[in-house]
Amino acid sequence: MHHWTESALGHYLLEWEQQRFDEAVADIFGYHALQLGLPPLEGLRNNRMPHRWLALDGSGAVQEVNPDRKAGTVAQAGLERAAASETESTKPSAVPPPTPVLIAAAEALPFSEASLDLLLMPHTLEASNDPHAALREAARVLVPEGRLVISGLNPVSLLGLQRRVERSAGYLPDLSLGVGYWRLRDWLQLLSFEIEAVQFGCYRPATQSAQWLSRWQFMESVGHRCWPVLGGVYCVVAVKRVPGTRMMSPSWRNRSAPAGMKAPVTNKQPPDTIWRNKEKN
Repeated sequence: MHHWTESALGHYLLEWEQQRFDEAVADIFGYHALQLGLPPLEGLRNNRMPHRWLALDGSGAVQEVNPDRKAGTVAQAGLERAAASETESTKPSAVPPPTPVLIAAAEALPFSEASLDLLLMPHTLEASNDPHAALREAARVLVPEGRLVISGLNPVSLLGLQRRVERSAGYLPDLSLGVGYWRLRDWLQLLSFEIEAVQFGCYRPATQSAQWLSRWQFMESVGHRCWPVLGGVYCVVAVKRVPGTRMMSPSWRNRSAPAGMKAPVTNKQPPDTIWRNKEKN
């Protein structure tokens, strides 16, 4: 489905998305995190949750994943990696433990309601037959105040314009199945999600040559300043909001307080009379 990720353009897009995902998940805490699809993008590598999974749709997709990613827990995978590298000198910034792989559809995840703290959907809506159902499933499995990180191709961009002109170009991704940011924002609001952050990027013209992509590097700063919402890719971080119940106060709290006792007045003479008495004395 994501054949464009193997080209120079795909590497350029994935590199930008990898940076955005690393920034988004670094300070999100919890216990359970899940990434839906797109194995070339390691969206959970900068996250510190103890239980992390990668879910793929279809049994054939497992062959494209690193063979180290097998079923099990992250803790077990970390112990195996540590035992295998005892004789070798490893650095603190080594590759994180492999993420176990699950076979599941985005519209029917094998998780109970309100069980995930973080859910990543890199280009998941583009590969789904029912994007709105996939978002409803994401809202079901996320806990209240859980984070949802979505990345997708922006149809209203220079990349989308090139795709309309060069329809036969195989290196260009198909944006006809993509969900634009404005429609995605409306869907998230209907599902009680609040957008916490959104970023647009990848303003360079699409080309098959990595050399030409590097020459168009100045377009990043120009596009970010002149047409920020017309980037080729967007990344959205949303929070699941659940309205809380309002506690009703007891009826006895609404009773008016009893009137206080009147304080005795010791000197009832007016101020002028007091000053006159002092002058006479």
